[in-house]
Amino acid sequence: MSPVQLYDTTLRDGTQREGISLSVVDKLHIAQKLDELGIHFIEGGWPGSNPKDVEFFEKAKQLKLANSVLVAFGSTRRPQSKADKDANLIALAGAGVKVATIVGKSSERQVSQVLETTLDENLSMIADSIGYLKGRGLTVFFDAEHFFDGFKANAGYAQRVLEIAASTGADCLVLCDTNGGTLPSEITAAVRAAREVADVPLGIHAHNDSELAVANTLAAVGAGVSQVQGTINGYGERCGNANLCSIIPALKLKMGVDCVSDEQLAKLTEVAHYVSEVANLIPDSFLPYVGFSAFGHKAGLHVSGLAKWVNSYQHIDPSQIGNKARVLVSELSGKKNILYKAKELGLDLPPQGKEAQRLLEQVKLLESQGFQYDNAEASFELLLHRAKPDYKPPFELVDFMVVVEKRRRPPARKSLEEMLSEAVVKVRVGGEVMHTAAEGNGPVNALDQALRRALLQFYPSLAQVKLVDYKVRILEESVGTGSSVRVLIESSDGVNEWRTVGSSTNIIEASWLALVDSLEYWLLKQKNNR
Repeated sequence: MSPVQLYDTTLRDGTQREGISLSVVDKLHIAQKLDELGIHFIEGGWPGSNPKDVEFFEKAKQLKLANSVLVAFGSTRRPQSKADKDANLIALAGAGVKVATIVGKSSERQVSQVLETTLDENLSMIADSIGYLKGRGLTVFFDAEHFFDGFKANAGYAQRVLEIAASTGADCLVLCDTNGGTLPSEITAAVRAAREVADVPLGIHAHNDSELAVANTLAAVGAGVSQVQGTINGYGERCGNANLCSIIPALKLKMGVDCVSDEQLAKLTEVAHYVSEVANLIPDSFLPYVGFSAFGHKAGLHVSGLAKWVNSYQHIDPSQIGNKARVLVSELSGKKNILYKAKELGLDLPPQGKEAQRLLEQVKLLESQGFQYDNAEASFELLLHRAKPDYKPPFELVDFMVVVEKRRRPPARKSLEEMLSEAVVKVRVGGEVMHTAAEGNGPVNALDQALRRALLQFYPSLAQVKLVDYKVRILEESVGTGSSVRVLIESSDGVNEWRTVGSSTNIIEASWLALVDSLEYWLLKQKNNR
């Protein structure tokens, strides 16, 4: 058994993040992933608060969890009532789980001004609620809400809450930094004080309003807590909760706490991205450990160091948490970046030759013209291939023309005007020139349709490729409509995704360059994989 137990509340506290709404099926799938990660306790929701969570706990009975225990969440009984008549506690006891977590106030001011009851009644509410659930055979975790704020204002009462909860059977006392405003040094002092009055295990539940939730959690572990609560990707209300995707590797790799196995740790990045996709949120590329850019190296000095010692500019081996290092190419790069990237892509560039230097100069020239390759690696790979003297592109542009026309519709139509975009494209494939035209809902879409119409006759598998994202950035705002623009296109074949870039003072040309790179890159990959 790990000396620190991991408690995930993504399915309850995480869903309080603005913009997240999980279905019952979503929650069941995430619970299965958390089990694979080795999370010890999964808080499934609050069965006394809404029908969706009631349905979740009913269906969760069919989950086959190998590593995790499902937990139901609720609150203490209401003031001036009885625990065995409290609908919330009755729902908790009937949720079909073996562990329940209940939240109660541990701040004097919260009791008097929010609960609007007496300090003694609050203690009775905590004792009665824990006693009721223990009497129903449940393991009970007590979340001491606002503990750190309450401790600063009235340490005696906050500690008394812990004493009462422990004496009535709580199996773990979870100290909550509910407002997220506590500093790590304050966490350490309060945890040590809590240990003096409670002889049961302690836990930590931190919010991230001061960007300290992870630091506070690790400080609490250092001070002696044995349960860590948090969410995947730090999802949660306001600024979020403590991010388990940072806490887990910090515990295991930096503090020597064997909270998950090596195999489970290697699934961390996959689980982080899976949860973000299910929540319909774009994965944060810059999250520590699990972000796409967490181990991205751009500066030439850094890449030169990596070539000599793999961990010279990264704090862990990214493969330990299922991520990987990426070398980026930009105007900040050195020749080592080019050589490193070429080797990574399976292309041979002699270290002492002039090819790498010429490519580096080309990259710097193109970036000065608005291209950017650190997030368009497919376009950079094409640069490497095009620099080879024997490279033959799968198609070549002869010319294209785009017409955008505004037409008046017949009077019977609701809208009297419509926009029409039409593109005419000539491309050479082998020795044959294809001349095609197509309409689209915009000039870029029309170009895409016309180009595909020509190429599909030679490469029918191109039908798999879809444009999934299209971004335009103005590079020189002071120039207004005469500014250069950068277009970044993300494409997918249903399995893999790749990004390409184009830049020009003409948005159509910039879009065309990115579009052509997207299709040429995929055709090159298909050819090389045969």
